[in-house]
Amino acid sequence: MRRVRYESTGGPLFLEDTPVPAPGPGEFLVRTEAIGVTLPVVRKVTEAAEPIPLGGEIAGEVAAVGPGVTRFRAGERVTGLCFGHGYADFAVLHEAMASPIPDSASAVDAVALVRSGLVALGVLDAARPEPGEAVLITAAASGVGHLAVQLARARGAGRVVGAVSDPAKGDFVRALGTDEVITYDDLDRPRWGEPVDYVLDAVGGELLTPAIAALAPDGRLVAYSSGGGTIRAYDLLVGAKSVIGFQMARIARGKPELYERWRRELWRLFAEGALKPSVHGEFALAEAAEAHKVIESRSNLGKVVLRP
Repeated sequence: MRRVRYESTGGPLFLEDTPVPAPGPGEFLVRTEAIGVTLPVVRKVTEAAEPIPLGGEIAGEVAAVGPGVTRFRAGERVTGLCFGHGYADFAVLHEAMASPIPDSASAVDAVALVRSGLVALGVLDAARPEPGEAVLITAAASGVGHLAVQLARARGAGRVVGAVSDPAKGDFVRALGTDEVITYDDLDRPRWGEPVDYVLDAVGGELLTPAIAALAPDGRLVAYSSGGGTIRAYDLLVGAKSVIGFQMARIARGKPELYERWRRELWRLFAEGALKPSVHGEFALAEAAEAHKVIESRSNLGKVVLRP
């Protein structure tokens, strides 16, 4: 089979021929049809000290099952999070990290919706929103952000503000249901518009300070970015604001019942037409480097997908 790999920090990415992996206990083999490209994986390629397997979201058909697998059989369509080599014709999923794909959805729909949607739904729940509250969502045009906008609206947000890196993304974000769109060029302003009750932040870094300033008293910021950054304690003390960290892996491993409940909610909203994942572009495996460039440039509107 073909697999995308790299040998040193920063790449380059290349295709190699390698044997099809065998699933172990509790695992099954998937013939991949769609693979999600995410910023955390792109950053690991450029920043990790040692090369790592290019994993992440995959979707496809079960080709073989390992010992102890009870929920899935060969021929079924599944999606899930691959911790090993996912940029490949075949990949291994652990049963706990997988869910079936409804007949009404494609593999691309599944990759664009499930993992990104789980993160979006998770950070939204972490913010403990009340109906009618205002929310600011950074990276609002991203794979996670564009779903967070729709979910916030579906959950009863009174005002939804989308923050983007480029004004050209404005029309896309407004069409998702935002009431306002701001850009990161507004960093020099003392505050981004009217205060909001909570912020869902996927960017971090220098955006943290204006994001905290955008909060109303008692406001909450949920940080789920791999971009780092520092927040001054004084900025939280003024207005009794709080910051909540969110990591999906902790939910997937430690709270499987919550993980499954969120998955069911995502598919329900998709079936009802209330949640519509957007795909920026589809790339062949051999074009993985080009797909990474799109993510690095932050030019994507929605999800970036590889197609074996």
